[in-house]
Amino acid sequence: MKKSCLIAAAAIWLSAAPVLASEIHWGYTGEQGPDHWATLDESFRLCGEGKNQSPVDLTGTIEAELDEAKFEYIGLATEIVNNGHTIQVNYAAGSRFTLAGHTYYLKQFHFHAPSENLIDGKSFPMEGHFVHADMHGNLAVIAVMYTVGEENGAMKKLWRQMPAEAGTTVAMASRVKAEELMPESRDYYRFNGSLTTPPCSEGVLWLVMKNPVTISEEQLNRFTEVMHHPNNRPVQPLNARAVLR
Repeated sequence: MKKSCLIAAAAIWLSAAPVLASEIHWGYTGEQGPDHWATLDESFRLCGEGKNQSPVDLTGTIEAELDEAKFEYIGLATEIVNNGHTIQVNYAAGSRFTLAGHTYYLKQFHFHAPSENLIDGKSFPMEGHFVHADMHGNLAVIAVMYTVGEENGAMKKLWRQMPAEAGTTVAMASRVKAEELMPESRDYYRFNGSLTTPPCSEGVLWLVMKNPVTISEEQLNRFTEVMHHPNNRPVQPLNARAVLR
């Protein structure tokens, strides 16, 4: 995909507007579901034609000497958005992570239930996507898996203000830090992929954390009740891509 197209898609995906991709109606069920995204609009064609699509099943991974991802998260969540496709949390400017000398800035994070990516065929109850962009608009996503267990304090603060109605944005009244929703160990799997929502633009760097974080069953149920249906895209073929660990 041309770099200019990816940057345009990045601007759309990072937007705090109520719609993630465009004004074209898409969803997760029926004729607007993932199997039909590529036919809804010409700009969505990569959802069907792309060869480096996300999510994937992280299987057959290859051992490699991966660089340490160095996090400098200094800000707080600013607002929480129900855009009809997910619950998105927008973040103050300045937080970043650096990988092999390349810096990506945190823009927002959002959630999918059940998980979109699989690890050795295993699905998780929920997955968080922490969306970053470098100074040129290139995207990197940190994916975190959530299992049911102890209540998550940061999630509790978020869900307390989660808007139930699609198209609603609420300013955060609580102090929520992104790192509170991430595992302490930052060991990861790495692969090249795409957006998991239309327009499914490719050229996205994916780091999937190996260790999950717990949320309570009540917290999981609260999210699924607001979404009304699963909001995960099915896994896509790996094709010739390598998943590094």
